[in-house]
Amino acid sequence: MASFIDDKTPLCIPFILERLRLHQARSDSRPFVVGLNGIQGAGKTTLVRALSQTLESHDIPTLVCSIDDFYLTHEDQVALAQAHADNALLQHRGEPGTHDVPLAVRFIDDVMNRRPTKLPQYDKAAFGGQGDRLPESQWKPVNQPGQPLVQAVILEGWSVGFRPLATDALAARREAPSRTLNKHPPEHLLLINDKLRQYDALTDLFDAFIHIDAQDLEYVYGWRQQQEEHLRIEKGDPNAGMTPDQVVHFVDGYFPAYELFTDGVRQGIFKDRPGAQLRMVVGQDRKVKQVVRI
Repeated sequence: MASFIDDKTPLCIPFILERLRLHQARSDSRPFVVGLNGIQGAGKTTLVRALSQTLESHDIPTLVCSIDDFYLTHEDQVALAQAHADNALLQHRGEPGTHDVPLAVRFIDDVMNRRPTKLPQYDKAAFGGQGDRLPESQWKPVNQPGQPLVQAVILEGWSVGFRPLATDALAARREAPSRTLNKHPPEHLLLINDKLRQYDALTDLFDAFIHIDAQDLEYVYGWRQQQEEHLRIEKGDPNAGMTPDQVVHFVDGYFPAYELFTDGVRQGIFKDRPGAQLRMVVGQDRKVKQVVRI
């Protein structure tokens, strides 16, 4: 793989520090909350680490969590899949509806109110890759005695910040040219859209939002294939990882949400906070081609 150059961190750090100063100027005692939506494979993990380290260097104890931490238990995911056996979008984790949103809201509420709590931990390898939540005894302690109180939260994930569509807008999106939407009945897409409404309780908490976008969303197929090829090289096993056909099937499983909800993120997730969102558009080489303040 080509060497990775992080050109996102220098763009994001001034933005985050500016939003932090505004948050502190309001004398708001609650933690500063950052949402980060990163198209898979574009360098989100590196950026999250850099932002966390920056906030920590300013004496802001920071908690990084992922929307993946709040996936349903394996038992609940199986029950969801069985209850909607004809809906391919709910047969695996990933799409809106496959997270325990009430659990996430309770956890964030604890953090916002400086209460001792624990961050759920999820094992994606459990049940042959289907995944499962780890026992509570293995969750990450937060705000416990002897720990500094969390003053900033970064919630990251490929679907973080997605907002549900009006029914007519969803219908129009499905009628437009797309890669995956026509593979799913309208009622299945409507169900995903309806389940996304619960996530607004998290999105509405953000004080700042970063969006790593792509000039073409379909880059994610090639980026995932590169990751699998890198895995084969690392392991020295030509049979490791997913085949190209398996990659397409895997990405197709969550790509409908990209096609439905990315335009809404591009337009801005805040109605009343101009300037609180930073959008970086990357090319196929993962380098930033455009920066938009929304």
